Amino acid sequence: MLDVIIIGGSYAGLAAALQLGRARRSVLILDAAQRRNRTAHRAHGFLGQDGVAPGVVAEKGRAEALAYPTVSYREANVTVARVIPGGFSVQIDGEALRAKRLILATGVVDELPEIPGVRERWGSSVFHCPYCHGYELNRGRLGIIATTAMSAHLAMLASEWGARGQSVFFLNGAFEPDAEQLSELAAREISVEREPIAAIEGQLPEVAVRLHGGRVERFVGLFLGSSTRLAQPFAEQLGCELEAGPVGSFYKTDMMKETTVPGVFACGDAGLPMGSLSFAVADGVRAGVGAHASLVFRRS
Repeated sequence: MLDVIIIGGSYAGLAAALQLGRARRSVLILDAAQRRNRTAHRAHGFLGQDGVAPGVVAEKGRAEALAYPTVSYREANVTVARVIPGGFSVQIDGEALRAKRLILATGVVDELPEIPGVRERWGSSVFHCPYCHGYELNRGRLGIIATTAMSAHLAMLASEWGARGQSVFFLNGAFEPDAEQLSELAAREISVEREPIAAIEGQLPEVAVRLHGGRVERFVGLFLGSSTRLAQPFAEQLGCELEAGPVGSFYKTDMMKETTVPGVFACGDAGLPMGSLSFAVADGVRAGVGAHASLVFRRS
């Protein structure tokens, strides 16, 4: 029986593995190779790695974790996780693996609106986080596409990275701002567009929004708030409680990232109400330390 199995080998999972490897604990990382930011060209806002390709950051992190002899890695899709006497069992391709502790670093899946052209441009000209991608748009003309009532908040925030008076908020039938929201949008000189979107077109350095009436609006970038879902049904299988975040559910954890099931930890996008590379790494460190402390100070 291993000390820890980590499901998810992206930033949070690797950060957790690094802590556990340095504590000389036996760790197996199981990774489905589906990083959430796999379509992004550059990662920004991560100290020491600003502007580096996300895949490069992940590859370097994997090499650092695997430099510790007690840490191993397998590319595999975990289908089942369950509680067993003395620990946990996970299932991959008919094989059962066991560990005393389990860390869920599975990430989340972005649920994008069914607008033609969005999915193909996700991470390259259609973004979810202005802190991650706004600076590179050089204060050009920005569009924000509504998906929920929370989108008004995103429109006001994202406009900080755009040219004053040039941001357009496309409601696209998602919701209707109330009087207070309309007043705040007007104060920031954000135009509100109610005509539905037919498609997203064009390539960087320009992206175009074609409306149903045929009019085309051109921008240097678009923002939209995707809803998210957990990638696997481990919460139900293990009995972990979830919390409702502004865009989707995530695992309920304590300060050391332990879920409501003792011995199961969750970190990264799966354990936070908001996502970024920096947040994921910090959260993974906490989960790794928390899992190790539980091995040291508990009898089971």
